[in-house]
Amino acid sequence: MNALGRWLALLMLLAPLGTLAAERIRYCDYPVYPPVSWSDGRQVRGLAPNVVKQLFGQLGYEVEIVVLGNWQRCLLDAAEGQVDVILAYSTAKREQSMRFSKVPVLREEVAVFVNRRHPVRFERLEDLAGYRGGLLFGESYGLEFDRFVARHRNIEWVSDSQQNFGKLIRGRIDFITQERRTGQLFVERLPGAEDIVALPAALSVNYLRIAVSRRSPLVRRMPEIDAQLQRMVDAGEIERWLNESEATYRDMLKLPAGAR
Repeated sequence: MNALGRWLALLMLLAPLGTLAAERIRYCDYPVYPPVSWSDGRQVRGLAPNVVKQLFGQLGYEVEIVVLGNWQRCLLDAAEGQVDVILAYSTAKREQSMRFSKVPVLREEVAVFVNRRHPVRFERLEDLAGYRGGLLFGESYGLEFDRFVARHRNIEWVSDSQQNFGKLIRGRIDFITQERRTGQLFVERLPGAEDIVALPAALSVNYLRIAVSRRSPLVRRMPEIDAQLQRMVDAGEIERWLNESEATYRDMLKLPAGAR
């Protein structure tokens, strides 16, 4: 075999390895939850996309980030296998179409945000039955909360967190249920939000997890996904990325709009 023949044979031998290394998966994000996920106007940033890229990069995948119009669209596309991965809370309904990591990415405390000019009494979930609340399309804070919403029908659904908090500022709704860390960041930057506060009692504690579509080939690699996630948690990487994302988000807000 001449030199050219040997070179062609080597290329053919390496081709499958290159194909495997370049295999692409689709990750869906709705970047309105800083510091977990947010957009600087050019790209999706935050803990969630960073974890997904690092995690699946270690497993040999290239990650394509897909941004849709609302969170409900991400959930539907994951259920239908249009995307491979999302980060979400586990619910019985979602478990039917997705496999969730056993290792959580992040513990999140869900708080009730109110306008102190319009006091809300809250010690337990049923206390909210007499008030009007706001949620983003597709949001779920556990089975008990979902049943409460279906039973009382006192929720106004929107697609944008800024719109939701704007309604709370203007008194059009009485409360918002929101992850405490994310809600505080919104309150810090919104004009007129001086009277928006998070009540001390937590509505619930949830865990953000990697969710893989049951129609994705990735579902066979859940043990590896959990093992890699555990290594990242043990190394302190996820906590470090969360802190860095929060600092970066606050720094971005200090910039003029055109410089972001």
